[in-house]
Amino acid sequence: MTVIDRPALSVAVHDLPGRKPWRMFVVLFAIYTALGVWMNAGIGFIFTDSLSRVAAVSAMLLSRDPHFAAIGFVFTPLTAAVQIPMGLMGHWWPDLLRWNVTAVVMSAAFMAGAVIQIRGISRDRGCTRWVTVILTVLFAANPMIVMYAASGMSEAPFLFFVLWATRRLIRWMRSDDVHDLIGAGLAFALAYLTRYDALAPLFVAVVLVTVVSWLRFRPTAEDRGEGAGPGLRLWAAALDGAVVMMPGFLAFALWSFASWLITGQAFQQFSSVYGNSSILEQAGAGTDSPIARLGFSITEMAVLGPALPVFAVLAVIYALRRRDTEVVVPLVLFGAILGAQTLLYVMGSTFPLLRFYISIIPLCFVLVVLIAPRGAPVVTRRPGAAASRSVSTYPEQAGPSLPLVISLCLLVGSTLVTFVAMGNARIAVLEHSIASAIIPGRQNLEEQTNLRTFAAERRIARYLDDLALPEGSVLLDTVQSYAVVASSNNPRQFVVPSDADFVRVLNNPAEHHVEYILSVPNTGRGVSDAVNRRYPTMYDTGAGGVGALVLEVPNDGGMDPSAWRLYRVTGERQTGR
Repeated sequence: MTVIDRPALSVAVHDLPGRKPWRMFVVLFAIYTALGVWMNAGIGFIFTDSLSRVAAVSAMLLSRDPHFAAIGFVFTPLTAAVQIPMGLMGHWWPDLLRWNVTAVVMSAAFMAGAVIQIRGISRDRGCTRWVTVILTVLFAANPMIVMYAASGMSEAPFLFFVLWATRRLIRWMRSDDVHDLIGAGLAFALAYLTRYDALAPLFVAVVLVTVVSWLRFRPTAEDRGEGAGPGLRLWAAALDGAVVMMPGFLAFALWSFASWLITGQAFQQFSSVYGNSSILEQAGAGTDSPIARLGFSITEMAVLGPALPVFAVLAVIYALRRRDTEVVVPLVLFGAILGAQTLLYVMGSTFPLLRFYISIIPLCFVLVVLIAPRGAPVVTRRPGAAASRSVSTYPEQAGPSLPLVISLCLLVGSTLVTFVAMGNARIAVLEHSIASAIIPGRQNLEEQTNLRTFAAERRIARYLDDLALPEGSVLLDTVQSYAVVASSNNPRQFVVPSDADFVRVLNNPAEHHVEYILSVPNTGRGVSDAVNRRYPTMYDTGAGGVGALVLEVPNDGGMDPSAWRLYRVTGERQTGR
């Protein structure tokens, strides 16, 4: 039975053939996971932010003081929280944490889901099978998508949730179905719990939904009989906007309140000594002029989406011809993300990293989908009063249009441009080092050094594990030494900042049976290290008798050439000055 309650492209969801893309998801997940294990454990190329979240999972589950608040409040929690089930296995299989595997599994699953969303947007549009296959394969094989599927970083879940919201709002533009608004609202809430960046697309989505609802509001005969005026129209528009806004607002409010309740700071990302603002200050960032920063942002977007202007122009032209408002959705949502990232970098509030502009890749793909003519009904559970009436029959599938073929060719070219750019150290600060592992004959000392990231921390962890120390024997701050905790077979031997008694132990290590203190240089990010803040001369002199140097481990991996120093606690109680 077919349920069509108006001459529109809106039909009941159960009347369409339901092809669940589970097999595609499983295959992509397996490929991305295998690549991630090779990248992280095989060649040792581990992203710092990724492993820091693994260390948070270790502190939350396996430390001497396990509790959920140990997940930390500098970053939003979802990226680490979804690793909890697998993190529990780290008690029996420490390599899952040591080699970042829990994070890899997380990002591989979400990026496979992001690919499925691209496929879903194409199928919702009714694109021919060959177009859907090409778009799905190109997106899944894009080098940035592959790298961040395998890296364990937050880009994968963030793209998944934003694409989910985009898909729902594209459908809502024709279906007027409140279920699509609810889905979009939930997606934005989860995107915020993944990254703070989600506030930008959430804001513009609320504005978009409110404006569109207000413009297309048509009172029923009953409403007109009751004298309904502009007030009802405004109320209806505000209600639709609130449906999208409320899940994200609740996520923002509850996470901020939890942070304030536990730490005394509602927005640790901005106010904490461990937050982004402090990291930028410690790293000495922000020396370039705003014009230079703007140029860098444009360059980053150009190498990730060189054909975006062409796609945007074609999509808008065809949208005007077809009176198709759906194109507004990806332009404003992804545009808000890219605009916010550019503005933050121009203001000197973030780092010059290629990954911050990765959203331009799905934007290009969604625009290419919208260049294609609609070839299927909008799938909806309950078409709303403003569901589209513009097409009463399904359009017949025609041969490929020239603009669509050109767009697909440009996507192929864009993928090649991105691949080449990722090997450039100036453009791809984080990503370029892997080139030494995949390009035969490429001998770059800096890249080969970066491929040994966290090798020194693993040696420290192995040394401490071999000592078979009791619980709470090693004092350290995870601001720089998180990889030591993540690499250890015995996380309970460490006293870390998330422990409830950390400050007391830090003030008098000997009294609390601490045997060793791991120290980092009191420069750069080490300025925020709790040991250095309490004992400013610990690294240089052992804080005047608090500790005696027993081990120095040079950092032969990554871009920081400094060494770790391990001090044995002498038993003397010092001021640390």
